Amino acid sequence: MEKILLQIAAELKVRPAQVTAAVQLLDGGATVPFIARYRKEATDGLDDTQLRDLEARLGYLRELEERRAAVLKSIEEQGKLTPELRAAIETVPTKQELEDIYLPFKPRRRTKAMIAREAGIEPLADKLFADPSLDPLEQAAAFINADGGFADAYAVLDGVRDILSERWAEDAALVGKLREWLWEEGRFQSKLMAGKDENNPDISKFRDYFDYEESIKTVPSHRALAVFRGRTQEFLDAKLVLDEELVPGQPSLAEGRIARHLGWSHAKRASDDLIRKSISWCWKVKLSLSLERDLFGRLRDDAEKVAIKVFAENLRDLLLAAPAGKRVVMGLDPGIRTGVKVAVVSDTGKVLDTHTVYPHEPRKDWEGSIHTLGRLCATHGVNLIAIGNGTASRETDKLAADLIKRIQQLAPGTHIEKMVVSESGASIYSASEFASKELPDLDVSLRGAVSIARRLQDPLAELVKIDPKSIGVGQYQHDVNQSELARTLDAVVEDCVNSVGVDLNTASAPLLSRVSGLSNAVAASIVRWRDSNGAFKNRKQLMDVAGLGAKTFEQAAGFLRISGGDNPLDFSGVHPETYSVVERILKAVNKPAVEVMGRSDVIRSLKPEAFADDKFGAITVKDILAELEKPGRDPRPDFKVARFNEGVEDIKDLQPGMILEGTVSNVAQFGAFVDLGVHQDGLIHVSQLANRFVTDAREVVKTGDVVRVKVLEVDLARKRISITMKLDATPAPKGGNKSDNSFRPAARNERSGGGAARPAPQASGPSAMAAAFAKLKS
Repeated sequence: MEKILLQIAAELKVRPAQVTAAVQLLDGGATVPFIARYRKEATDGLDDTQLRDLEARLGYLRELEERRAAVLKSIEEQGKLTPELRAAIETVPTKQELEDIYLPFKPRRRTKAMIAREAGIEPLADKLFADPSLDPLEQAAAFINADGGFADAYAVLDGVRDILSERWAEDAALVGKLREWLWEEGRFQSKLMAGKDENNPDISKFRDYFDYEESIKTVPSHRALAVFRGRTQEFLDAKLVLDEELVPGQPSLAEGRIARHLGWSHAKRASDDLIRKSISWCWKVKLSLSLERDLFGRLRDDAEKVAIKVFAENLRDLLLAAPAGKRVVMGLDPGIRTGVKVAVVSDTGKVLDTHTVYPHEPRKDWEGSIHTLGRLCATHGVNLIAIGNGTASRETDKLAADLIKRIQQLAPGTHIEKMVVSESGASIYSASEFASKELPDLDVSLRGAVSIARRLQDPLAELVKIDPKSIGVGQYQHDVNQSELARTLDAVVEDCVNSVGVDLNTASAPLLSRVSGLSNAVAASIVRWRDSNGAFKNRKQLMDVAGLGAKTFEQAAGFLRISGGDNPLDFSGVHPETYSVVERILKAVNKPAVEVMGRSDVIRSLKPEAFADDKFGAITVKDILAELEKPGRDPRPDFKVARFNEGVEDIKDLQPGMILEGTVSNVAQFGAFVDLGVHQDGLIHVSQLANRFVTDAREVVKTGDVVRVKVLEVDLARKRISITMKLDATPAPKGGNKSDNSFRPAARNERSGGGAARPAPQASGPSAMAAAFAKLKS
């Protein structure tokens, strides 16, 4: 364990004592949000990102140690554990390298090499490799063993080949060298599988990878996952290739490397042809496919990590999007034939009214819809309209605009805003067990409108009711490791909920269950207690909840807020365990809590060191003072509404040069997708985000941002829109929308004169969009 702690400390560039403290807290049942917020003294300020990395690395290294012990035990039981082998196993740093060492000792089915050894041929293999000048046929005659399956000298030499090729293929040092060399020099290639119809709609989606090749170490996550998806669906062939011209009778580059590792070269001695054949067999039969599998696995793992990271970052941005707050909201869930579902919710999220209107085909009851919506606005004092971004969204947005215009004509000075919001996951919520309990009297179709309305009031509180994987901000989310994705996304939700804090008296059970230390069962118990006893008056009452003990209270209490309760500190992020520190502070300033909280002039005159003691040091006191200065502060940004351009309702309405406003719906490393209100998101390539070099789109924008963009190109046939945030950029030549294949991604790095591929530069013009469109939202 000490070795693990030292390794993590070195990797995170922190002191071993910090890691030791964090691990002890984690092993003791503390959560990352609790440690990051309330145990800074113990960890000397490790933040939640460092703690998440530490937690993940700790799990990996513990698994590695368990596997190391199992390997040592297995080899020892076989009687083959030498001091040198033990030392190698005990110092190996990764699971892959550990498995390389273990490979020759791993129990497995009998191989041809094993059969040859059992027939007594191994001494001949050793002899011929040690002295290639010996004649192989002459030497093989003495090893003929018909009963063992080696009836003549040629069969014996095949046995020699099998023994030598297997021995070399199990040489951990050789395998490791070849693997790293192939990672540096290998090329990831995909082609349309033979016999497949490239015009098939399901297959044509992979058109960009029908003839694609790129250095495997530089393949972006989205391209790797796209190829692997096409391969899984049996549309694409994928291979690992080398940039070499194979000459008949001459060894390949890989075979040459194996020969150099063995210290052998062909000198036209009697056994050299046999040894060359064995080396070729080792590469072609034993190693090429297994190493390709290893490197494809590495590429997939790396790609999945990036995809999961992108999903997690987008989810974090969406959950921490600006809340509209306590405003009466009308939610519109657009539909054509089934009508637009309407729900009005109060400033606390309570459903006030529901309806269905039919402004679109086939009824076209525009005026009737306006009348109904106007009545609902007047009756309930609606001042914000949330419109789902699904089918008929743009048409419904136009309806809302007409509604607002007419209301303002009838009642000048009336201020109503509208906003299109993502409805991803709303249908899943509507049909969920929780929705049926929360809204038992509402039809499933109307629950979606309620969810859309509440998303504007408090995105975090509403979106936690939905499985994070259903929120729709991921990249190839169904192609990645689902358990790792779920673990990562759950951690994001937990961190977001606890960074904002939760109102104990209004929070739903799903929201409460994301609070540090609270399980689903305890969250449900809190809601039942609240229903039976009324609102919580102070945090101490949590101890009356069934199933909530002292440890859970310690983990959760600081993140739960009570507004208007017995103790004003219960509305802040000050943990109850430190209330005694606050009492000392109040005594020093000779003022009650209500006269101190929110008073920057009073708080900033105090020195944290003056109130520190053996239990709570200056770091903790500094955090307490920050909470007192801004009690119950919300880290989320201010609410802002994007305004779509009048007359722009469809992709056909777009023209190069148009300046539009939209909302960032998704972000990847190569660019950002923006909802422009035309049913198809536009893409800002990373090179079009700013007048400077940008490596990651999230340096400039994040999900939920409202941005102004200029249209560069429009591909009507493929429904792709390229846009830029560089408003002085030159759009495509006037001539309108494109329908050719000018958007085809330049995913393949063309070679010059058969040499090594040159890395593609970051493009600066409209055609740069092409590469990014290789990946569309899945």
